[in-house]
Amino acid sequence: MTLGAGRLIRAAAVAVAGTLPLLLTGCLAPLPQPLVGLNQRLEAAGPARGPSLSGDWLALIVSRDGRDRVQLVDLQRQQPVPLPGLERPDAQPLSVAVDGRGERLALVRQLEGRTELVLYRRNLMALQPVPLQPPGVPRRVALRGDGRELAVEVSRQGQWQVDLIAVP
Repeated sequence: MTLGAGRLIRAAAVAVAGTLPLLLTGCLAPLPQPLVGLNQRLEAAGPARGPSLSGDWLALIVSRDGRDRVQLVDLQRQQPVPLPGLERPDAQPLSVAVDGRGERLALVRQLEGRTELVLYRRNLMALQPVPLQPPGVPRRVALRGDGRELAVEVSRQGQWQVDLIAVP
């Protein structure tokens, strides 16, 4: 190889190395962006935790007036949705999950000294207890997008387990 050929190869390598990051950047998808307007509305509602996102629905636990409450947000309209029949003043929500249609919410809550798992159906405005077999203490819940199955983290005899529960 001649001295000129070596310089040409080095110049080509430098040119490729300089354009490679630009080429790779063009192949990547855009970076995720915060939804600033919606985030500001959520923040204004009070401190929140335990989000569950499915389809066009966001369920979370919001602290307001010294009390935790479940809030369901319609992301299309960017507004909270009423949940009549869900809240009890003596209940403390611990975990919430929503299905992809926003029709079913699964909730782990403390009530009268016990921790329970319940299913809320918006169209009926009613709660239904979900028994655990064998019995245990639920801590967190997830709901499949179609609302037909729950995954529940349960404590039994000091061991954490995950139960899958079919929802008719």
